[in-house]
Amino acid sequence: MKSYGQFCSIARALELLGERWTLLIVRELLCGSRRFRDVRRGIPRVSRTMLSARLRELTDAGVITRESRADAPAYTLTGAGKDLAAVVVELGTWGQRWLPRHIRAGDLDPDAVLWDVQRRVHFALLPHDPFVVRFEIEGAPSRLLLLKPSEASLCTTNPGFPERLLVRTPLAALVAWWRGDVPFSDAQRMGLRISGPRALAHAFPSWFLRYQFSEVHPAKARRRTG
Repeated sequence: MKSYGQFCSIARALELLGERWTLLIVRELLCGSRRFRDVRRGIPRVSRTMLSARLRELTDAGVITRESRADAPAYTLTGAGKDLAAVVVELGTWGQRWLPRHIRAGDLDPDAVLWDVQRRVHFALLPHDPFVVRFEIEGAPSRLLLLKPSEASLCTTNPGFPERLLVRTPLAALVAWWRGDVPFSDAQRMGLRISGPRALAHAFPSWFLRYQFSEVHPAKARRRTG
């Protein structure tokens, strides 16, 4: 870690938390990920080497603990790590409110958005019988989302349940709806299509809580004076 050479607690905190990927790792742990592979699924563009280094730095700083297990280590936020929840929420709220809603093509990652989709399911509104939703996103391999009344799992192959819905969409349309930038009807006009039983296709948007900051509206542009 590089030092700012200041006594200020903001500078000292940024020496640890201002490193690339670090707060995104904290975000993933706050969202429930505990294993290395799950953290990486939420941040698919971080290398394994970099993720290992950042986890080690956070462990050494007392922000997370590493628990050795037979299959794979598990990571848990300490009290210091949980205290960062407010920081992460405020940062996400600020970004959703003040940054442009237009997303550059290089920032659109199907794996990242579908990982968020599978952990933001409104289980109480799902049909009783388990089923699979197939996502066919333009330019990306098919992904399957297994939905049960108490579980959601993102898969590359069907684990043995009926495929009830097919979602075909440009990635930009899916992300715009998921982030709360446009209503579902506008995403459909952008090319999002759902095939399957009409009742299930109609209910599909209600099964998801959407992105954590989807209800944060963009700030109104200030008028220039003078």
